[in-house]
Amino acid sequence: MVYGYIRVSTREQNEDRQLIALRELNIPERNIYMDKQSGKDFERPQYKRLVRRVKKDDLLYIKSIDRLGRNYGEILEQWRILTKEKGADIVVLDMPLLDTRRGKDLMGTFLSDIVLQVLSFVAENERVNIRQRQAEGIAAAKARGVRFGRPPRPLPENFPSAYHRWKIKRITGTAAARECGMPLTTFLYRAGIYEKALPPQ
Repeated sequence: MVYGYIRVSTREQNEDRQLIALRELNIPERNIYMDKQSGKDFERPQYKRLVRRVKKDDLLYIKSIDRLGRNYGEILEQWRILTKEKGADIVVLDMPLLDTRRGKDLMGTFLSDIVLQVLSFVAENERVNIRQRQAEGIAAAKARGVRFGRPPRPLPENFPSAYHRWKIKRITGTAAARECGMPLTTFLYRAGIYEKALPPQ
């Protein structure tokens, strides 16, 4: 039996390139499994269904190693499960050296193992780099004053009065929060922001 596996990281990403490559191999549509999920681990429903179905001497095609996953250790473990435990063959279309049907001798296995380890490392390294670029992009945006998340609700009209009376200890924080119709933690948080925005005395 011949299978194909496709993975894209988000629902917005397009899987057409992978799908076209697998269809050109005449893989039956029912045997093509696709997940729209991160490659950080293998907790993916369609991948799990595929592994349950694969049997000895079946053949699995994937477009590139990073479509299988982006976690170095887990890629190697899943490769071992599919090829050693299940007895299936895997072909990585973008890397002809990763074709377990070829080179079943010691040298062939050695070469494909080296290539697999290098590509798995590259796939995980790219995942780390993507996360770092995202974090740097968010930090740079915050430095430019870009705000993330929902904008805060406007303060109630009586907030300055409640804040002032709380500040001079005429009322408790709980009473001030109740007057403003918000939880105490929210009142204290908004009071801190409000205080910073006040002109220096």
